[in-house]
Amino acid sequence: MAAKMILTGDVNLMNVTDPLVPFSLVKDEFRAADVVFSNLECCLCPSPADHSLDNEGFFADPAIAGEALKSTGIQAVGIANNVNYGAAAISASIARLDQIGIAHTGAGANRALARRPVILERAGLRFGFLQRSSVYWPTNHEAGENAVGIAVIRGHTAYQVPMHGGRPPANRPGLPPQIITWTDKQYLDWFAADVAALRAQADIVVASCHWGVGREVLQYMTEIGHVAIDAGADLVIGHGPHYSLPVEGYRGKPIFYGLGSFSFHTGHSGRRHGDWLGMMVRAACGRSGITRVSLQFVRHDQQNRSVLRALADERPAFDQILEESAALGAELVTEGDEMVVKLQA
Repeated sequence: MAAKMILTGDVNLMNVTDPLVPFSLVKDEFRAADVVFSNLECCLCPSPADHSLDNEGFFADPAIAGEALKSTGIQAVGIANNVNYGAAAISASIARLDQIGIAHTGAGANRALARRPVILERAGLRFGFLQRSSVYWPTNHEAGENAVGIAVIRGHTAYQVPMHGGRPPANRPGLPPQIITWTDKQYLDWFAADVAALRAQADIVVASCHWGVGREVLQYMTEIGHVAIDAGADLVIGHGPHYSLPVEGYRGKPIFYGLGSFSFHTGHSGRRHGDWLGMMVRAACGRSGITRVSLQFVRHDQQNRSVLRALADERPAFDQILEESAALGAELVTEGDEMVVKLQA
């Protein structure tokens, strides 16, 4: 019998006062699954008294947020992201996760610990997870040899005049530049080595990446996703821009460029965010790998509960993702309220 794995995008538990509320409509499915992995987009740490809302850092009550994660059945989280910031907040989050028995990857007391994966044994299979962020702050955020921080893949940006027929275009004031992105080779090599090492230890390998800006799939995101699959990952999940992005089929395996928000009520500057559309991944897994993978849309309601959506109610979003994914080699087929990913070899 296949093991069931669930993967979600951003989980931010700021200002939650009742731990039983955010996941009350999905907890039964989570508890019944063999493995549930999420991107934890908040620090399990009290907000410092002198912290300004203008500065980064999503602080969630460690007692309430920890109970929300544990009672729901989330078994592992990635903590390499832009809001997991500052040595004290990162260390406090790790301590709380260890206390409640939720495995974590992506941050640590030094670079080696931040890069260390999570391996969970469930249903006779070993599930391996590792997370990196390409969205982070330039100081006191990246883990160093002896410094607390998150595991990153450094990216670069360049702006150039768009070419026309291989030549610069004729003078045209106001012409917008073409944006080029790529990853730093050293960081990409480290990432590939870590994925390959995890492949040797796990039956199912998931690479989780915090990246992107807006709805565009940037070049560096594709580069990272392809390297992960080439190194042995069974699938890649992306998160960060808070948008549901297309799926790519690469070498017969899926790259989910953006799962969006799964539980996200309050964020930047302490303001309540809108009803973003996210996606949840379900995967059936066996010793031969992933045998079925699907998506379902999710939103949050006025009570800050994550709500799985009927596909008929999100048809415009589905049509857009369907078209974009087809261009990337992934066919999405509807089965009830799910979008099953049929990958082209």
